[in-house]
Amino acid sequence: MPIIKAALAQASITIKEPQAGVKDIGKFMSAAIQVAMIIAAILTFAFLVWGGIQWILSGGDKTQTQAARDRITMALVGLGIVAAAWALMKVIGYFFGIDVFQFNIPTAGG
Repeated sequence: MPIIKAALAQASITIKEPQAGVKDIGKFMSAAIQVAMIIAAILTFAFLVWGGIQWILSGGDKTQTQAARDRITMALVGLGIVAAAWALMKVIGYFFGIDVFQFNIPTAGG
């Protein structure tokens, strides 16, 4: 006659949440600030070039020349604002001991 053993349920079950997404909000914020600074610098350069081309193509027309001059002026003001924001972030980082711009871009080599 075969012996039948009782099947018992496990005492406790642990379910771990998957660790997906951003693990460190500081690195995310640092990356976001760097990307914003890079985009601002690229846009500043693009507006400077656009204003220069607009000035060249104005053909001496006062309104088009003034529009080109205004575009170049606003691009330089934007560049000043970006530079001031960068300097402010560096000063805050110095006084509080954090490096906001410490972000390493991963490479294929390791």
